[in-house]
Amino acid sequence: MSGPGLVLRKLTLAIDDHVLLRNFELAIAPGRIVTVMGPSGCGKSSLLAAITGVLEPAFRFSGDILINGRTISQLPPERRRVGILFQDDLLFPHLSVGDNLAFAIPPDRRGVVRRTLVQDALADAQLGGLADRDPASLSGGQRARISLMRTLLSQPEALLLDEPFNKLDAVLRQQFRSFVFERAGRLGIPTLLVTHDREDAPAGEPILVWPDPGPGQIDVR
Repeated sequence: MSGPGLVLRKLTLAIDDHVLLRNFELAIAPGRIVTVMGPSGCGKSSLLAAITGVLEPAFRFSGDILINGRTISQLPPERRRVGILFQDDLLFPHLSVGDNLAFAIPPDRRGVVRRTLVQDALADAQLGGLADRDPASLSGGQRARISLMRTLLSQPEALLLDEPFNKLDAVLRQQFRSFVFERAGRLGIPTLLVTHDREDAPAGEPILVWPDPGPGQIDVR
């Protein structure tokens, strides 16, 4: 499996004598969303850590990770071009909303371009005029949207979702899911969601149930 999008090739992940994945293969085309479901503690977040390059030393990992044909398996996290969204928004409390967004923008975008990107992101999130606000003054749904827009401003070539809807109430959860999936699809970003809740999975997209029974190959095109 190769080509545009996010590709996991012959991925094996283990800790001690416990094998979480063996020779697993997955290809996600630009704009598609694949959900991996499983209970807490089964290794879903460790899979995402392997993709982002922050897997703890206790784990053993082998295989290739490619994004748009570029092998990233041995690159440091900051060079992988992988964005990730967690349960917690992780906004910097000492920065304003606008500065939180600006933090993610590549350093070659300066001056007016940088400010315009921040304003456009706020407008897209329907939060125009809040650039100078303290993140602590925002609602949970607003903070979640700012967290996503900050991730997207970093121009990721793949997006990972580590149960980012888990701490929102039912109404906000549904709204934020739609917000995330619409933007990932519109921007053509291959997206991998891990969750324990089937309701989080977007309709019409593949769902893989953890643990995988053995070597598998899923090509989502």
